[in-house]
Amino acid sequence: MAKKLFVKTYGCQMNVYDSARMADVLAPLGYAEATRPEDADMVILNTCHIREKAAEKVFSELGRLRVLKAERDGALIIAVAGCVAQAEGAEILRRAPFVDIVLGPQTYHRLPEMVAQAARAGGTVLDTEFPLEPKFDHLPDARADGSAAFLSVQEGCDKFCTFCVVPYTRGAEYSRPAKAILDEARKLVGQGVVEISLLGQNVNGWHGDGATGGTWGLGRLVRELADINGLERIRYTTSHPNDMDDDLISAHAQVDKLMPFLSLPVQSGSDRILDAMNRKHDRAFYLGVVDRLKAARPDLALTTDLIVGFPGETDADFQDTMDLVRQVGFINTYSFKYSSRPGTPAAGMPNQVPEPVKDARLAELQALLWDQTNRFNQQSVGRTMAVLLDRPGRYPGQLTGRSPFMQPVHVDNASDRMGQIVHVRITELHSNSLAGEAVASERICA
Repeated sequence: MAKKLFVKTYGCQMNVYDSARMADVLAPLGYAEATRPEDADMVILNTCHIREKAAEKVFSELGRLRVLKAERDGALIIAVAGCVAQAEGAEILRRAPFVDIVLGPQTYHRLPEMVAQAARAGGTVLDTEFPLEPKFDHLPDARADGSAAFLSVQEGCDKFCTFCVVPYTRGAEYSRPAKAILDEARKLVGQGVVEISLLGQNVNGWHGDGATGGTWGLGRLVRELADINGLERIRYTTSHPNDMDDDLISAHAQVDKLMPFLSLPVQSGSDRILDAMNRKHDRAFYLGVVDRLKAARPDLALTTDLIVGFPGETDADFQDTMDLVRQVGFINTYSFKYSSRPGTPAAGMPNQVPEPVKDARLAELQALLWDQTNRFNQQSVGRTMAVLLDRPGRYPGQLTGRSPFMQPVHVDNASDRMGQIVHVRITELHSNSLAGEAVASERICA
């Protein structure tokens, strides 16, 4: 009888990719997917340490799993993976001794060994060491689950922003060799994938061994991927402004398969706060990168990450952020209140901003951002877009997909078009999505 695995994923797209790969490495042990923890023989919590109270959310979930494990007389393997595990592994085992395995994001290729070790010893396994060998060298081939897939090309970060735990939980920057990436991409396309999103904590910092020798940058990798027959769309996330080099910018002009949508985190519009964050760029540099990108691809749309209430942020600093948002015209953002992460330099900075001030600033920022998003979506009505229909809609015969700009689009009477890129004329704007009708047209926006 097959064993069942349930993975709960917190946080970023890299964690989504990691969760899928953990399922891949456990498949040879007989584990198949479960849709809820009650049906599982093993539960993995794949955690994120970026936001406030991340660890407490994990412990709350572990409390529920403890009850489930007790009801089964201990016959449930519980594992905690990801960045909270990396940062607080010993504390997890102290507070939740019923957890069987704690593993960091660099060690999940060793998960089968950990499962066997926990079964033999009847105790706990803690593995949060950064291995000498890249984990990607020991993973099975990726398996596609639909027409779009994530492909991890880079991991770790050397930037050391003062608010961020990623360099401590994911380690130094590592770029996978180009050949391994291209081989994995071809295998995914062979399984029906038409869109690939390249992932990395600092993805445009990728500089890997070239498939023909030397070192390639991300622009060269994108061009090589675009030559794969059957791969129709390429995306990448998340980027750092300092690594947006000329070759990558020119790829946005030259590679039609590279989607006109880019995440380019700025975090703040204030030079003073950017310096305190150790972002290593100022406002003018960021805006210069944006101008170069839009000159290369005039229809390019941008999203970003923004933090309000960073230690020492004044009303003037916050207004600098608001001005930058208006100037760039982001179509979507991830915006948050600053939350102190233990062990980061910003946690000990003076002039922490009071919570009510953070709340007010975030509300003002998000109102502006929502207005910009809504205006962009309104301008989409009447346009014809190429939409990748990749999941069922709410109603019979309806499919839902994503525009080149990652907008959700609903299309009726399209049940036979699953997994296809379809020309869709946008007819309606809903609160968080678009609706349209499939058309036979070659005049599309992207």
